[in-house]
Amino acid sequence: MNASSANMTVVLQYRDSFTKAVTKNVIVVVLGISINYINAGLIHTFRKHQIFYTNPRYILFIHLVVNDMIQVTLAIILFVISYTIYKLNVSLCCILVLLTLFTTENTPLNLACMAMECYIAICFPLRHAQICTVKRTWMVIGLMWATSMLSVLPDLFITMATEPLDFFHSRVFCLRQNVFPNPLIVKKRDVTYVVFLVMVWLVIFYTYLRILFTVKLARKDASKARNTILLHGFQLLLCVTAYVGPQLKNALLLWFPKNYTDSLFATYIIIQMLPRSISPIIYGVRDKTFRSYLKQHLMCKVRIS
Repeated sequence: MNASSANMTVVLQYRDSFTKAVTKNVIVVVLGISINYINAGLIHTFRKHQIFYTNPRYILFIHLVVNDMIQVTLAIILFVISYTIYKLNVSLCCILVLLTLFTTENTPLNLACMAMECYIAICFPLRHAQICTVKRTWMVIGLMWATSMLSVLPDLFITMATEPLDFFHSRVFCLRQNVFPNPLIVKKRDVTYVVFLVMVWLVIFYTYLRILFTVKLARKDASKARNTILLHGFQLLLCVTAYVGPQLKNALLLWFPKNYTDSLFATYIIIQMLPRSISPIIYGVRDKTFRSYLKQHLMCKVRIS
């Protein structure tokens, strides 16, 4: 039995009842719309005020918000399709899966870049303006997308080289392992995920430990910095859980065979939805400058220049 058939067997064996399926879809759609509505407000606030255009921190933040909106939307589409249309054309599924993978891998990279910007701002304040320019920030964002694409696109190329043309006209249950079934892809994916995990966590630990050390030496109140670090660490921990998703799903099937779909749903909410709801709290609410402009947007006021 190949991987695709095995996955189909698991899906058929553990399908939800109609009531439970409707409930889960309603929860996911409502959560997704709520997150995207909040993020749309953040984007509108960013667009309306020139002050954010020249600050690398807010540019990286708004890129994270836009990336999260795309990711949440695609994740919801794939979730609903799995319960409604069920099987999807392989070519269309490839596009949806690739875009979802790009945005999913962008999030930890974006958090690592924001950590570096924060580190430079606190540890090298006199050189921050020279190092973190707007032009370099957009170059870093381009590099993020290039890195994600280089990580994921080989899956498509390997599949195109090894699968017959008829495969791309067939219909499958839309999962990554079903549209990219070659065993070589699984090995490549595991190696790539390990590299991503090590690099991102090294950046996070190094930068924030240095930030805390610098703040302590300067005898400043480090409570806000520590709280920011904890929120970043929690958000990153949830995001990088996606890198061990396949192993986690296998473990859930082994540990909770009778409640497998419920376990998958809980994992979906924690991995896909929860990290995307933390960004507005860290930057949209806790950041004093952004919060002041956001309040004006929410209260439908126009700021007088």
